[in-house]
Parts: sequence; C-alpha cells; structure tokens
Amino acid sequence: MAAEEAPPQALNYIPEVVLKKRKNNEQWAINRKLQLRERVKRHKFDLFIKKPEQLIREHRDKELDLIQMKSRGKRTRQASVTSESKLLFVVRIGGKNDMHPKTRKILYALRLRKIFSGVFVKANKGLMEILQKVEPYVTYGYPNVKGVKDLIYKKGVVKIDKQRIPLTDNKIVEQELGQHNIICIEDIVNEIASVGSHFKEVTNFICPFKLNNPEKALHGKKQRFVDGGDSGNRDDSINELLSRMN
Repeated sequence: MAAEEAPPQALNYIPEVVLKKRKNNEQWAINRKLQLRERVKRHKFDLFIKKPEQLIREHRDKELDLIQMKSRGKRTRQASVTSESKLLFVVRIGGKNDMHPKTRKILYALRLRKIFSGVFVKANKGLMEILQKVEPYVTYGYPNVKGVKDLIYKKGVVKIDKQRIPLTDNKIVEQELGQHNIICIEDIVNEIASVGSHFKEVTNFICPFKLNNPEKALHGKKQRFVDGGDSGNRDDSINELLSRMN
C-alpha cells in the first residue's frame, strides 16, 4: 500500500505592513546605490576636467587673495565714514574660485553667502575696515529712502519657523517686532532708513536680499568703482545699481 502523502504545510502569514516596509527598504537601497554611482561619476569628472596645473593655479590665487586682503587690512586703519549717512547697503558681486577661506568667512559673517545678495549695515569705522578687506568681492554705498523702500517692498523676505516668507503682512511684523514698537512694514522702512535704535533687530529679522543680475551694470572687473571697476565704495551711485537689480 502506497505511503500516504504528507499534507502541505501552511505558508507563514506575513503582514502587509511588513511587506510594504521590505519593498520600501529595497527601493531605498536601489536609489542609494544609484546616487552613490552618480556621485562617483561626478567626482571622477571633476578630477578629469581639473588638471594639476589648474589646481596649483587655484591654490596660488587663493594665497594671493589672502596676501592682498592682509595688505588692504593695513590700509583700513585710515578708513573712515565719508558720508553723513550712517546707512550702507552692501552687495556681494564676486565668486569663490580664487577666494581664500578667510575672505569667505568675512563674507559669511556679513551674511553675504551668495553672489548678488545684499544687506543693510550700519556704517562705522570698524565696518569700513572689514569691507576694505573683502573689497574685490563687494560693492557698497549709501542708499536713499526710496532705495530702502523699494528693496523692502519688492525684495523683503523674512524667515518664520525656518520658512522664507515674503514681507507683505503687517501682522507678522507686529508679532515679531511689536515689542520694539515696530508694527508695520513702513515702520521697518523708517527704522532702517534712519538707522534707529532697533536697527540691528530689524535687519536680523529680514533675510539677505536676493537681487537680480544687473545687465551691463557690472563688468566683472575687480578694480574699485572709482577707478572704473565694479567693487568698493560707490557712495550715492549705489542707488542707480540697486534700481537695476531690484
């Protein structure tokens, strides 16, 4: 008599949640592998296009930038505020290819992390000395009330809960600056234009301005503005530049 066949074993039940998690993990692993592969390709490509002599030249340019910054720093002891206005607007116009890390650190301290970003600052001897150290990478001047107002209303952005929000709501102003008796956008304009007692709080509340690339207004020259270049102090001429970047 033939032996009886053993009954088939029941398959173990796997919850749908577990199956879904396994699928997600597998997809994540595939995506991660593709990302790493692309990163390796980009890295190899960068090494390929950057020849040794180019790397050496970039290193020398950065060292030269440091030497020139120190040289400008020695001249800054004679720097002074040359206008009755205490308000300056500073625009970053230079890149970072030949920039020494110490120069970048100063620009970052001024909140100028990107090209064509701008900030309002209070003019004083110490600040003028700092600006002269990074002069090839910035241009600055004394904005008028109209220039301040146009920047605030057209380009004003604030950060609330790590989100960038256009400065269009007086309620946000009152909520964040009401304790300083600043309750509307016009109050912000007046506080900045007059460099009031709460200037620091107001300018810290506003994100650095993202400006447009001004066609034909900048020529890519690191010479000072007074010598026919782009960088350095423009005095009142900053208003003409801002009108093209706003």
